[in-house]
Amino acid sequence: MSQSSRMRKVNEAVREALAEIISRDMKDPRLELVTVTSAEVTGDLRHATVYVTAHGGEERYSDALAGLESGRGRIRSLLGERVDMRFTPELDFRIDESVDEGMRIAEILHEHDRRSSDTPETGGSPDPES
Repeated sequence: MSQSSRMRKVNEAVREALAEIISRDMKDPRLELVTVTSAEVTGDLRHATVYVTAHGGEERYSDALAGLESGRGRIRSLLGERVDMRFTPELDFRIDESVDEGMRIAEILHEHDRRSSDTPETGGSPDPES
């Protein structure tokens, strides 16, 4: 089922507010370079799944999630101050694996392009200038 225009706006408002809160208001060093990629608020506005990414490997993700869990109450409180909603949703933070998957695909394509350019072309007529 596709999202209504209203829910898209709510999701984007929550995502923008959380991105600002995490980057500006939270002082936890585990939250440095954490990016909020999307937020999905339920129709009753009581829960939100927040997708984040962080630069680094699995250990960095664990640290980022621990920092978000630790600051969940403050983050939710600040969200309630910034976004005018009937309810301030409970927050569920998750790693956005699509960013890493996209990077892996880009690396594979880059490697393929590099290999293709290293392989001499076949089937064409020789260059008379050579």
